Amino acid sequence: MRQPSRGRDGSAGDADYASIGPVYRDYRVADPRIAAIVHAALGEARTVLNVGAGAGSYEPTDRLVTAVEPSATMRRKRPGHLPAAVDACAERLPFPDRAFDAAMGTFTVHQWGDLAAGLREVRRVTRGPVVLLTCDPALLHAYWLGDYAPEVIGVEAARYPPLSALAAGLGGVTTVTPVPIPLDCTDGFNDAYYGRPERLLDPAARLACSGWSFVEPAAVARFEAHLARDLADGTWDARYGHLRGQDHLEGALVLVVATPGDGAP
Repeated sequence: MRQPSRGRDGSAGDADYASIGPVYRDYRVADPRIAAIVHAALGEARTVLNVGAGAGSYEPTDRLVTAVEPSATMRRKRPGHLPAAVDACAERLPFPDRAFDAAMGTFTVHQWGDLAAGLREVRRVTRGPVVLLTCDPALLHAYWLGDYAPEVIGVEAARYPPLSALAAGLGGVTTVTPVPIPLDCTDGFNDAYYGRPERLLDPAARLACSGWSFVEPAAVARFEAHLARDLADGTWDARYGHLRGQDHLEGALVLVVATPGDGAP
């Protein structure tokens, strides 16, 4: 199996978490309504593997969780009430076969250097469901941000794997469920600001969304100028102002749950 390349802080994905990590916990706070959906999908599992665990967002505290995180920066960001994370990658998990009742991963599969290898490994070490909170790349273009920062949407659509690839890699029976994004969502991924566009004018809020780190500075400057102008003169509100009062958005956010079945690895 190919060993994934590691960034300067140990990051195994495509993003530099040495740069992103310092602001991540300020803006990426697990939303309790989304967390409840993730935790319910784990069923009765008592032992849970959290792959690409980062600072521990969405990690349940009422189960025995083993967290895996290759970024040293993100491991240091984990709060004291959570267990320390193991320094390892999804593509090479240091656990025996069928070691866990369930596995989970939130906003992580688009970071893996070798998706197929990572999915094989997660399924290998998991007896029961594998629960992934991710984005459907086919739905990203429906979001208003595409009008202002098409480069970001293009980057994200290329990074997030198609749902068919997740299903094929995990085997068994796969279900995909849209996850409603609350208007006051505490987790600051791009779509969470669907009704609060001003928040994306904050450079730190953008930094906490890794896709922005792949966009040229000139494109970011155009985005800032375009959105700021349209907010100031009312153009954004004329087109999208109804979103400010919409209590949730069914956008690209989905929950993928793969359970073992006949022929599953």
